[in-house]
Amino acid sequence: MRRLTEGRNLTTASPGTTAAIAISLLLIDCLPRPALADAAILSEVTVTSQRRSRSTLQEAGNIALLSRALLTAVSHQHTHELMTRVPGAWVSRGSGQEHLTAIRSPVLTGAGSCGSFLVLEDSIPVRPPGFCNVNQLFELNTEMARQIEVIRGPGNALYGSNALHGIINVLMPVAGDPTATSAGIEVGANSFTRARLQLVMDERPATFSFVYADDSGFRADSGYRQAKMHGKSRWSISDGTVDVALSATSLRQETAGFILGQDAYENPNLNRSNANPEAFRDADSVRLYSIVAIDRGEANIDIRPYLRYSDMRFLQHFLPGKPLEENGHISGGVLSKITFDRPHHTWMAGIDIEWSDAFLKQTQIGSTEGSAFLQETRPEGKHYDYDVEAFSVAPWIQATFQASDRLTIDAGMRLEHLHYDYRNNMLSGNTRDDGSICGFGGCLYSRPESREDSFNNAAPKLSANLRVSDQLSFYGAVSRGFRAPQATELYRLQNAQRTADLDSERLDNVELGLRGGSERMLTDVAIFAMRKRGSVLRDSEGFNVSQGRSHHAGIETSIDWRLGARATLNIDLSYARHEYDFNLVASRGETFNDGNDIDTAPRLLASAEIVFDASATSALALQWTMIDSYFLDAENRFTYPGHELLNLRVNWQASRRLLVTARLNNVLDEEYADRADYAFGNYRYFPGRGREFFLELRYSQ
Repeated sequence: MRRLTEGRNLTTASPGTTAAIAISLLLIDCLPRPALADAAILSEVTVTSQRRSRSTLQEAGNIALLSRALLTAVSHQHTHELMTRVPGAWVSRGSGQEHLTAIRSPVLTGAGSCGSFLVLEDSIPVRPPGFCNVNQLFELNTEMARQIEVIRGPGNALYGSNALHGIINVLMPVAGDPTATSAGIEVGANSFTRARLQLVMDERPATFSFVYADDSGFRADSGYRQAKMHGKSRWSISDGTVDVALSATSLRQETAGFILGQDAYENPNLNRSNANPEAFRDADSVRLYSIVAIDRGEANIDIRPYLRYSDMRFLQHFLPGKPLEENGHISGGVLSKITFDRPHHTWMAGIDIEWSDAFLKQTQIGSTEGSAFLQETRPEGKHYDYDVEAFSVAPWIQATFQASDRLTIDAGMRLEHLHYDYRNNMLSGNTRDDGSICGFGGCLYSRPESREDSFNNAAPKLSANLRVSDQLSFYGAVSRGFRAPQATELYRLQNAQRTADLDSERLDNVELGLRGGSERMLTDVAIFAMRKRGSVLRDSEGFNVSQGRSHHAGIETSIDWRLGARATLNIDLSYARHEYDFNLVASRGETFNDGNDIDTAPRLLASAEIVFDASATSALALQWTMIDSYFLDAENRFTYPGHELLNLRVNWQASRRLLVTARLNNVLDEEYADRADYAFGNYRYFPGRGREFFLELRYSQ
C-alpha cells in the first residue's frame, strides 16, 4: 500500500496515472479497422435515452450496459461491485447497503449531493425531483434486473431535474421474456445468507422476482436484513400492450459508524469496531406503475403512469448529537411520449406531470458531546418538522434527423416547472423547540416560515453521430443538465440562514467520443468537459456553502479485448480533474480556493477483469480495481492514499439446470477504506471488508 503525506501535491501524476493515460491513448490509436466485427456484441440495444430500443452504434452519446449475463455471473451484493465496471463511475460503499455515488463527479455528500444523479426503474424516476435519497440505489432490485444502463453526464430532453451528473436506469424483467424460472441460495462470510427466486408464467405473460438477504456484518453490532420483490404482468390491447408492475423493498440495518484517526482503517483494533452500536436505518419503498405501448404505424404512443411511497428512519451517527431523521413521501405522476417515424427523421414529444407530498422530522435525544460550541448550538429536542407538497410539469420535444446515410443529428429541448408548498410545523427561526435561545449566536438548526417556491428550467441538447461503417461510429454532444433545489436545502436551514437564496444548479457538458471494434476488440472512448454553477456544498465543519462553482474534464475508456479462443480482457478506466471554480472563506468553516481539487475526487479510477473459459461449462474471472489517491477537504490539506484490490470468481455450469458461483473478494486481504473524509477536526473512515468467500447454487428449470 502506498502512502501520502498531508498536503501532497497531486498535480504531478503518479506512475499509475501516467501508465493509465498511456494505455488509454495507445488503445485509441490501435482501434482495429472496421472489419469482421462481432455483430452480436455491437448490436446491443438501449432504452434509457429515448425509452425505446436503439443500437449502441446509433447512440449520440456515452452509455454503459451491464447485461443480464454479467449480472448473473457477478452475483453482486452491493451496487458498488457493479459500478466498478463503468468507466468514470464510483459507488462508494458505506455501512451495510448504504452508499454515495460519483459519476463524472466527486463523491457528493451532504447538502447538494441529493438529486445529482437520476435513478430510474424501467425509465421511471424512483424518487420525486425535490425529495432525493443519496442511498436510493438500495431501493431497487438490481440483483434480479435484466439490464442496467448508465449514462455519464446530463441526459437528453426526455429527462429533467436530477439528470445532472448521470443517469442509472435499472431495467426489470419483461413479462413474456424467455427467461427460465429459477431459485438460488447463497452463503458466505460473516454468516451471510441470501435466497432468490424468479418465477416466469406463460399462460398470462408474467414474471415475479424476490430476493432476501441477511448479513451479520463484518464489524461489531452491524448487519442488515433486506427483502426486495418485483412483479410484472402483460395484457394485449388493440394495437399494443399494457404492462403493470409492482416493486417493493424493505431494509432493516444496524449501522456501523466512522472510525476516527489517521489511517485508522489499518488498525486491527479499530477497523472491525463500531463506536455507534445504536445507529440504525429502517427504510421501506413501494412503487406501482404501468407501461402502455400503442403502435399506430407511423405514430407510437408510450404512457407510463406511476404511484410511489417511501418511509425511512435513521440515526445520523455522522453528526454531533446524532439526531434521528424521519422522512417519507407519497407521489404519483405520468410520463407520456408520442413518436412519429418518417423516412429521414423522427419526432418525439411529450409531457411529464408529477405530484408529491413529503415530510421530514429531525429530533435529537440526549445532549451533544464535544466542545461547548457543539453542545450549545446542537440542542436536545426537535430540530425540524415540516411537510412539502410539490407539483411539476415538463413539456419536451426531441427530433432525430438523418442528414445522410452516415450522419444522424439529434436535437431536443425540455422545459420544466417545479412548485413547492412548504408548511413549517414548528416555531420558526433558530431557537430550541421551546423557543429558548442557544448561545454562540443561536442554534445551528434554523426553520423558515411557511412559504411557496417555484423554479423554472430549460435543458437543451444537440448531438450528432457519424457512422463510419457498420462497426465504427463517432459522436459529439453539447447538453445542459439541471437540478432544482431539494426541499432539504430550502427548508432545513442552518444558523446564518433565514431563507435559502438558491436557484437551480446547472451543468453544461461538451463531449466527443467513438465506439467500434473488430473481431477481437471493442472500444468505447469519451472525452468531456463540464462546468457547474449554483452548487450547494458542505464544508468540513458541517456547514452549508451555497453558490459553489466547479469544472470537470477527463477521458473515459472501456475496452473488451479477446486475447484468444478462451480469454477476454475487459478494461474500464477514467482520468478526470474535478476542481473548484470559486474562492470563498466560509463563515465558520474552511477555505475554498479556485483550482483546488474537490474533496473525494480521485483523478484515476480503473478496473481490469480477465475472464478465462476453462471449459465449455466453467469460467474463471480475476478482477483488479484501483482508486487513486484523493483529498479529504476543500483546502487540500489531508489525503487518502487510494487502494488496489483483487477479486476472484468462478462460474461452473454443473448441469443443464444447476449453476455454481464461487467468489473470493479482496483476495490479498488488503486493509483499505471504502470511504474516507476529514470532518470536525478528524480523519473519518468506513473501513473496507477483508477477504471474504461466498458460494451460490442456482437452479433453473
